[in-house]
Amino acid sequence: MGKYGHLAMSTDREASELIASDLKEMRDAAKKLVDHAIKLGSFGLGTTILECVASFAAIYLLVLDRTHWRTNMLTSLLIPYIFLSLPSLLFTILRGEIGKWVAFVAVVLRLFFPRHFPDWLEMPGALILLIVVAPSLFASTIKGSWIGVLICLAIACYLLQEHIRASGGFRNSFTKAHGISNTVGLLILFVYPAWALVLDIL
Repeated sequence: MGKYGHLAMSTDREASELIASDLKEMRDAAKKLVDHAIKLGSFGLGTTILECVASFAAIYLLVLDRTHWRTNMLTSLLIPYIFLSLPSLLFTILRGEIGKWVAFVAVVLRLFFPRHFPDWLEMPGALILLIVVAPSLFASTIKGSWIGVLICLAIACYLLQEHIRASGGFRNSFTKAHGISNTVGLLILFVYPAWALVLDIL
């Protein structure tokens, strides 16, 4: 009886040690899962915020160009930039029924009331049309990939160098009357693609 009692005690001890080690592994795995979820969530939130900032900077530059602060920049490049950097939620809303109605109204106004269609609505109308009619290759595949990020980065680089050249140098782009606002807006355009590329590399 003593021999069987000793075997039962050693078996119970081994089983309790195995359970304890399993619980420790589960606790470590849960900690890792929580850490990774927090990191992923913060990266996703950070990317969404930077997409918003970059899109609003591009819209701001479009507004500046359409007002009396006209520049020599090729601001039509801001339309594909906004298309590629627009936050997913807003992009989905504009690609749905709301965007279709806005695009329909813009086309009807442009066709039948061209004198009442202001010039400053040309670019926003083109953006809405681009969002609504873009094939899924652009709207889903390229927009969310590193190719779209590289296109955004190339547009930002081109616009910044054109602005610096038109201002007569980097220093002049910060000292001229309306140069500072354009330069700051153009520098903000780099924030989202740079962050997205860093995340892609990591």
